[in-house]
Amino acid sequence: MSAAAAPAAEAPKKKGKMKGILMMLVMAIVFAGGGVGAGLYAAGAGLAGGAHKEEAPVDPSMPQLVKKEGAEEHGEAGEKKTLPMGFEVEKSPDPTKYKASYYTFEQPFTANLRDSDGFTQIGLGASTFYDQKVLDNLKENELPIRSAILMVMAQQDSFTISTPEGKLQLQKALKDAINETLKQRTGFGGIDNVYFTTMVVQ
Repeated sequence: MSAAAAPAAEAPKKKGKMKGILMMLVMAIVFAGGGVGAGLYAAGAGLAGGAHKEEAPVDPSMPQLVKKEGAEEHGEAGEKKTLPMGFEVEKSPDPTKYKASYYTFEQPFTANLRDSDGFTQIGLGASTFYDQKVLDNLKENELPIRSAILMVMAQQDSFTISTPEGKLQLQKALKDAINETLKQRTGFGGIDNVYFTTMVVQ
């Protein structure tokens, strides 16, 4: 009986061995396919350096950067830079290569300060390295831009706005508010910086 039991015991062992080999073969195919897929993705995304960026066609209705005389072509428009946390933001044009244009809001902005009886009044200007279209967009959309600026100003408190750091934060917040309003209204921001022409805090 022991001779008859031995072949029966070998049959399950062969099935187990075959199952293990088949499982390893499937795993090898999956890993190889994943490697090929990752390689193709890296090549297609330009991560491996094999692919070159194609320049996007220039839309004539969108604002264009205005070069300074004698500046070399470097294709910075629309490029993005990656911040440490992985966020991508539009790269600012190089001020040594592009000409800035300025827009001054004619009327000052006055707003109450948060949590106080005080108020602030500022005169404001903005700069862009883009063509006249951005300046025209500022003028045509001044009403919603004024509203966005007043909303930002109303969020300030008298202590913060009286410090140099607070003024820089306000400057950045105003630039972001103007760009966001322009993007919503025209599809393009283009404001590089804002400048205080007057500032009164009481």
